[in-house]
Amino acid sequence: MTTQIMGAIRPKTPNTQLDLFFQEILAHDQERKAATETGIPALIRLANVAKRDTGQSKTVRLFLLGLYNGYRFPFNLITLRSLDKELFDDCMAVLTLDARATAKEVHQYLSNGGELFEHWAQGGAQ
Repeated sequence: MTTQIMGAIRPKTPNTQLDLFFQEILAHDQERKAATETGIPALIRLANVAKRDTGQSKTVRLFLLGLYNGYRFPFNLITLRSLDKELFDDCMAVLTLDARATAKEVHQYLSNGGELFEHWAQGGAQ
């Protein structure tokens, strides 16, 4: 019996170090895929909310700016408590995307994301 991992077909041998290594790679790949599939739609929803001019929009903007550049835009996690459940869940999905998928910087998932985030950095909503 054989196993296909990352495009390579390998003979199935029980619990070798190499098998464990390939299992870890596969698990990381599945985690990245799941983070991307949920994180990108959540990011788009949050970006649309951040363009508005409400209290929750300001919190979302600050959260996204913190992911964009945490040194420049420190974000107090306690402020997430003010968000409704859907926005909070979207923030967690985007945080997971940023921490686990790591394919791009958070602003790069959005078209003109750099300009949009810099606009928010200047205090603009829309």
